Amino acid sequence: MTAHTRRPDRTAATPGAAEPPPGSRRWMWLAAWPVVVALALSNEPAPLYVLWQDRLGFSAATITLIYAGYIAGLLAALTFAGTLADRYGRKPVLLPGLALALVAAALFATAHSVAVLGVARVLSGFAVGAFLAAGMAAVADLAPAGEKQLGGLVASAAMVGGAALGPLLAGVLSEALPHPTVLVFAVQAGLLLTALPVVLRMPLRRPGAQPRGAGRALRVPSVPREHRRTLLLSLAVFAPAMTATGFVLSLGPSLLAELLHTGNRALAGGMIFLLFAAATGVQFAVRGLPVRTLFRLGAALTTASMAALVLGTAATSVPLLLAAAVLAGLGQGSSQLGGLSTLSARVPSARLAEANAALTSGGYLMAGALPVAAGYLSDGVGLTAGTTAFGVAVAVLVTAGAVAATRR
Repeated sequence: MTAHTRRPDRTAATPGAAEPPPGSRRWMWLAAWPVVVALALSNEPAPLYVLWQDRLGFSAATITLIYAGYIAGLLAALTFAGTLADRYGRKPVLLPGLALALVAAALFATAHSVAVLGVARVLSGFAVGAFLAAGMAAVADLAPAGEKQLGGLVASAAMVGGAALGPLLAGVLSEALPHPTVLVFAVQAGLLLTALPVVLRMPLRRPGAQPRGAGRALRVPSVPREHRRTLLLSLAVFAPAMTATGFVLSLGPSLLAELLHTGNRALAGGMIFLLFAAATGVQFAVRGLPVRTLFRLGAALTTASMAALVLGTAATSVPLLLAAAVLAGLGQGSSQLGGLSTLSARVPSARLAEANAALTSGGYLMAGALPVAAGYLSDGVGLTAGTTAFGVAVAVLVTAGAVAATRR
């Protein structure tokens, strides 16, 4: 068998059992489940920061640094996860990612120091990076022929749907049950284990020979030269939109606690759930719109979110803060759908996982840097002033990005 021959992955199927062929809708939806449960871990710690902050006594800046550890792990994973998944297949990336997610859940459950929280966050970033690159590409691979845009939609919805599930689960369970952090991450470990048979049985094909110019496996994720402008223009809108949601994830619960004078974790988790539920729902609602319209809509919604955030903080208005979270989710969902749909339609399958990794890396890079800056600024000048500066910066960036993207 030559390097150019494509053959199916071995699966754990029972001998004689009928397996849907690659390209079935059933397997496309099943492949989305591992992405959902892995992404649940990405935001699950967010409502619990208030609990850990009271127990360990750290500042708002430390919260953003812990979140930045997640971003660092994710970006590190994306430097090789996408290219390895394109070169060696999706499963060899997904299975180690699942193992790292289980280790991270165990560390979160037993964390009694900021250092352990930081390590757990970094490992969760590695795990999520593997699923963002290889898992979302697997969903697109298994989409029926002629329905690759649907595959991109399902992959994107699985990403934000999982991100919505995690904080809601953590917030509700931590309020309702004793030993909140232990039980929350025990449940998360159980969910991760349900993804294992799905990953093992997915009827994915092994990659064929790499195209000329594929290069080394370990490199900064990118796209073929002819698609780089598409990637950069997508990032011009997607990255600021994702940064708006990053602020809600890192400092949103603290801001809500300051406004309400309460540390209710179910409320904080519910706010984050609303954000990502909005991001999921809007993608199905606007899936028929042209990409250019999606980018304009994403920029407008993100700008409206930042206006609500600034006004809500200044007026100590919880409804405005919740509106800011929902609008941020709508903005991210619209711009993310535009970017992923464009890449799924234009980038060859042999480079699709790397292209997804490049888009996600760029978005998370800004989403990690600006909230950390806002956290340190808030420690120095107050949460209200820091939030205002952050909101203005994101609104300017996303507006400029939309102008550039829609002109092209």
